[in-house]
Amino acid sequence: MNAKKYAAEAIGTFWLTFAGCGSAVIAAAFPQVGIGLVGVSLAFGLSVVTTAYAIGHVSGCHLNPAVTVGLAAGGRFPSGQVVPYIVAQVIGAVAASALLYVIASGATGFDVTKGFASNGYGAHSPGQYSLVACFLMEVVMTMMFLFIIMGATHGKAPAGFAPLAIGLALVMIHLVSIPVTNTSVNPARSTGPALFVGGWAIGQLWLFWVAPLLGGVLGGGLYRWLSEEPAGTVEGRTPA
Repeated sequence: MNAKKYAAEAIGTFWLTFAGCGSAVIAAAFPQVGIGLVGVSLAFGLSVVTTAYAIGHVSGCHLNPAVTVGLAAGGRFPSGQVVPYIVAQVIGAVAASALLYVIASGATGFDVTKGFASNGYGAHSPGQYSLVACFLMEVVMTMMFLFIIMGATHGKAPAGFAPLAIGLALVMIHLVSIPVTNTSVNPARSTGPALFVGGWAIGQLWLFWVAPLLGGVLGGGLYRWLSEEPAGTVEGRTPA
């Protein structure tokens, strides 16, 4: 039933946002035992792997508006379900960010204006990268993410391994792009934290919708053109 699919997407996106952004906000620079950039990258990737095995058979485990749009562009997902999936994903991400805010604000000295795992460009890019550089990074990374998702879930791909390939791809994406944009490739994940930071984070949020959605369409369309059987998928496995 569609209601269960939407609920699964909300829950899955909640876990991705809470685990991934939570690792950045709470654990990345924790004194002496901080997990750093590599740890945050692994947290995002592992959140996808674990959730894909849990709900891939229910909703396909998109967890990401760019993935939903990209799969539709690639002929793998019905266009009529795109908007409900995106709404469910954003709800999950906002709920996760709200919970993370409550927990993080329990620490002395917490300051949400320091970023709260938000994505940004220019002065708000971790490495002070320009708008153009950040836009290109998000488009290319999301394009390749969709390309990998489409290939890993193809009917001729090894069954059962798609979540691992997709999760590892997300780890690699974060390892490369955290210094540039703090890594979005997911408009829902970007929206949740931005609502709590406000100001500049909301003002720059447009890029982290436009670039990932464009990248998703390019990646889905590219694999659809490349593949001999673009509609073939591993049964129950279209996670991201």
